[in-house]
Parts: sequence; structure tokens; C-alpha cells
Amino acid sequence: MNNTLTVSSISKHFGGVYALKNVSLSCEAGEIVGLIGPNGAGKTTLLNVISAVYPADGGTVALDDRRIDGTSPREAALAGIARTFQNIRLFGHLTVRQNVEVSLATSRRHFRQRLNGMTAGSFLSELDLTSVAERKASTLPYGHQRRLEIARALALVPEFLLLDEPAAGMLEGESQALISAVRSVRDRARCGMIVIDHDLRFIMEVCERIYVLHMGELIAQGSPAEVQQDPKVVEVYIGSENG
Repeated sequence: MNNTLTVSSISKHFGGVYALKNVSLSCEAGEIVGLIGPNGAGKTTLLNVISAVYPADGGTVALDDRRIDGTSPREAALAGIARTFQNIRLFGHLTVRQNVEVSLATSRRHFRQRLNGMTAGSFLSELDLTSVAERKASTLPYGHQRRLEIARALALVPEFLLLDEPAAGMLEGESQALISAVRSVRDRARCGMIVIDHDLRFIMEVCERIYVLHMGELIAQGSPAEVQQDPKVVEVYIGSENG
């Protein structure tokens, strides 16, 4: 069991443009960490580096003492990293249950002990998807598709789960239900989570600690209350979001 995900001095550039400049953060097992900032701040790029979708141009990503930077997305997943994407990537022609079974096939092969008897139905129930289990994923309302992405990622029984805008497009009631679901998952699985979202109410309510990026650089970190009161954060992000 890995207890800490550590990102140290990560840099990433595309041509002459730096998307990330010496960004560091950490997430402990059982902790929910937020990552916020304006559009183009580098948030999704950072998740892409952590999950080995992009190679870093500098710095390291480690699970305890095991480095996972420079690996492949498959190797990162087998090491304990699962994620959702900003743009939904479900298997639309498969049913809701079958989408989860795809991940379970990997878990049964590599993580059977960590599954602890959990079934596709267990994960669907956790995200309140049991009633639509036999529907094709492409026919689900948007909010349900978001929850299905999380259920599918959870079926990989990760030690750290990266959620890229899980509440995007949700109504207030749906996002409130998602807060309860995310906390329930954390309490059961004790996995660490890093969450990106523009819904500040969602982020401030669900996260214990928050990191703030602006133009690829870390400008603040702390508790939700500390971040909300930070002058830099108010100037570059919270003020514009509330304006």
C-alpha cells in the first residue's frame, strides 16, 4: 500500500511555452486534495504528467519511494493511479455495467486482493447508477456519464484517484450528491484523491487541502479557508469566478 503521492518540481513545456514550472504537491492516502486555477493554468497538464499520459520535462512523480514518471499510462495504472478525464471517455456502445466490468477485468488479474469481493454492482451502487446498469453508456444524461467515469476508475481499485472536473455540467443537487459519493468512496477505500473543478463550492466543501495554479506556477496552497482569503488567489481566480 502506497501512503503518499509526491510531485516534486514538475516542469512541462510544449515548444517554447511552459505549461508547468517547478510545481510540487503531495497527497496522502485517504486525503482529498483540490487543484484550482484559471483556464490554461496547467491543471489538466499536471494530471496528465502524474498519470504518465505526458512525460515530464523536469522533476519527479513518486508513490512513496517508487518513481512513476517516465513510465507509461498502463504502468502508472498498475502502480495505483486511476483517473477520469475532462472530456468524457466512456465506451458508449457498452452498457453501464459493461463499462465497469472492463476495469474489473484488470483488477481481477492484478489486484484481486484489493478488490475484497467488490463487484460491478458494488461500484454502480456507490455512484447511484444501479437503476441504469443495463443502459448503453451513450444514452445516459451528462451527470450520470460523469458518475460512470468515476465508477469505472474506482473499479481499478486505485490507491490514488485523479478526478478532472467531475462536477462539470452538473446541477446543484447533482454536485451535492457527488460530494457525498466522493467522501463515501474515500472513507471506504482510503484512496487519496486529487480533484480539479471550476465549481468552487464543490471544491471548498469536498477538499481538505487546495493547491492553486496560475500560468503553470503554484501560487498558493492551504486549507479551503486559507486559499479563499489569499490575496493572489482572489486577484487571479476567485475574484473573476465570482464577478
